[in-house]
Amino acid sequence: MTYSEPTQLAILACPGGETFANETIKHLNHIYSRRFRQKSDVLAKRYEVDRVKLVKDVNFYNDLQTSDICIRGDVTKYRAPTFKLNARFTWFMNGEFKTELLDCIRGKDVFIFQDVENHQVLNLNDGKNKQALSVNDHLMSLLVSIDAVRHAGASRITLVLPVYPYSRQHKKKGREGLTASLLGHLYENLGVSQIITLDIHSREIENAFYTARVENLHASYQIIRELAKIVDLSSDKDDFVVVSPDTGAVDRNKFYATGLTKPLAMIYKERDYSVISQNAKKSNIQTIKLLGDVSGKVAFLADDMLGTGGTLLKAMEFLKEQGATKIIAAISLPFFTGDAIEQFDEAFKKGHFFRIIGTNAVYHEELLDREWYIKTNVSGLFAQVISRIHHNQSLSDLLDNRNIIEKLVMQGRSAAAQ
Repeated sequence: MTYSEPTQLAILACPGGETFANETIKHLNHIYSRRFRQKSDVLAKRYEVDRVKLVKDVNFYNDLQTSDICIRGDVTKYRAPTFKLNARFTWFMNGEFKTELLDCIRGKDVFIFQDVENHQVLNLNDGKNKQALSVNDHLMSLLVSIDAVRHAGASRITLVLPVYPYSRQHKKKGREGLTASLLGHLYENLGVSQIITLDIHSREIENAFYTARVENLHASYQIIRELAKIVDLSSDKDDFVVVSPDTGAVDRNKFYATGLTKPLAMIYKERDYSVISQNAKKSNIQTIKLLGDVSGKVAFLADDMLGTGGTLLKAMEFLKEQGATKIIAAISLPFFTGDAIEQFDEAFKKGHFFRIIGTNAVYHEELLDREWYIKTNVSGLFAQVISRIHHNQSLSDLLDNRNIIEKLVMQGRSAAAQ
């Protein structure tokens, strides 16, 4: 494994995914630097050679491997790889997109980043235009980027989509399409070999692919790490309960209850599916019932995504009425569409909840100013997965993080006992 230049790993950041890509690249730089330092220390000791000479020899070997004359940088020090590709993204006034690669990527392992739920104002056309893009705009930008990478001769194309587009359109109830599956087939036809995403809405989507692999990551460790800062998870008292906000989130919340060794309750909702939720106040929920006990306890709810927020707001208000002392929710993909932020501001002032923990998988500047919002960073997780995929290493311990969650909980209990 090569830990410095030359590397065949390249990252293309679409305009919507640039913020998340930049954060991930910071972690990649740290990973490669740490591995290089560890490896050089071990080899220098094992072969009884001077570390400076060893590093120089490694850089000499890398210079032999590169197609250039040599690689820039001090030959006696670690030379960090340049991961990010230079590209020009053009947005035309009629809404069309064009992606132009400014670096050679022939034979490279390219990871394309896109955040389709980034609705902040972006600088387009080298800063000449400012525009907020829709999901469909971001999706089209992604497709033309994939095509540009394919035509430029990349050896492998991987999509890094923290939010899988149209993931809620994954099953048929009548005369409708399976858009989540449709997009999967589009990606495959464009030569995409794998997709890295976060807490995909339905595991059924993974079955829609013929050749491409889907690496579905989970933010549970990062969420529990933040939760442990505001709640004593090491306590043996019966004062904490995990609550599933609906039947669809039972497995997710059962995972948290098992990992934290806490009881599990569930909210049962009856909906009128003839009504489409417009905002947090106008949802299709008709009645709510609770299976379990939250009276006098801290209630913790976890869900994969939050749109208008109506479902969660009603659930938290209901739990408060049932006697919960403190209500905390964790959302892997915090969209907060429409007037959701204002509705949560209002609910927070009324004391309906204490905190919302969300990931940085969705870029949302306005959320960061809220007292009730806690951001947890998952870009480090994505960086580890990207590095392992590039070097054909196992992802098992990253995809199934129950062991590290158990260690985190045990560390908290050991610290409390001392």
